[in-house]
Amino acid sequence: METIISSKMEETTRSATPILSQTLLQPPLNSPQKTQNAPSESTATPQEAMVACNPAAINVDVGPTPMLQNVVCTVNLCCPLDLQKVNFRTRNSEYNPKRFCGVVMRLVNPRCTALIFSSGKIVVTGVRHEQNAVLACRKYARIIQKVGFPVKFTDFKIHNMVATCDLRFPLKLENLHQIHGQFSSYEPELFPALIYRMIKPRIVLLIFVNGKLVITGAKSRTDIHEGLDQMLPILRSFRKQ
Repeated sequence: METIISSKMEETTRSATPILSQTLLQPPLNSPQKTQNAPSESTATPQEAMVACNPAAINVDVGPTPMLQNVVCTVNLCCPLDLQKVNFRTRNSEYNPKRFCGVVMRLVNPRCTALIFSSGKIVVTGVRHEQNAVLACRKYARIIQKVGFPVKFTDFKIHNMVATCDLRFPLKLENLHQIHGQFSSYEPELFPALIYRMIKPRIVLLIFVNGKLVITGAKSRTDIHEGLDQMLPILRSFRKQ
């Protein structure tokens, strides 16, 4: 009898063993299964775990961009010049002492014009960038040096910068002149633009009724941008509907 009971218990144990092993090998129901493409916890880096987000767009009213049209600068060559000799030995120059006391010389690259005086001072105008102004002055100094004068490039200075700007909306110049009369002058019978003189920065704006501006008197681009930033809120308040 005991032999029969023990044999039955052995058969029951053998049949239950594979079922128990399959149950232990199955993953728990609450744990997520890993995919083949997902990196393992041991190999994933913080950079792989992070997801970059696109920056949100910000609507900023940048305003109109001024365009530089002319730069007037001077340089001193520190030596007296024989203007007759300079005119005779150089190209693209003209000298008529009865009409003007200096030599007028033109360059093609950069496109500009120079007024050369017997004292050694040169006035350059017509360039549209500060770097071109320096380059043009150095080219003129080199040309005169090749003629035979002991030139020295000194005292380079920008005296005036002229820029233009378009607001793209019309303006009420009469109302602007009435409220800002201490800074402006407006006589449409003589000149179509309102002349607005700023104190700081010390620049002059020619304001036309169609919204176009001419900025002059600046010594640097900073003066142009600062003056325009100060004037934009004022001009927008006088926008013609």
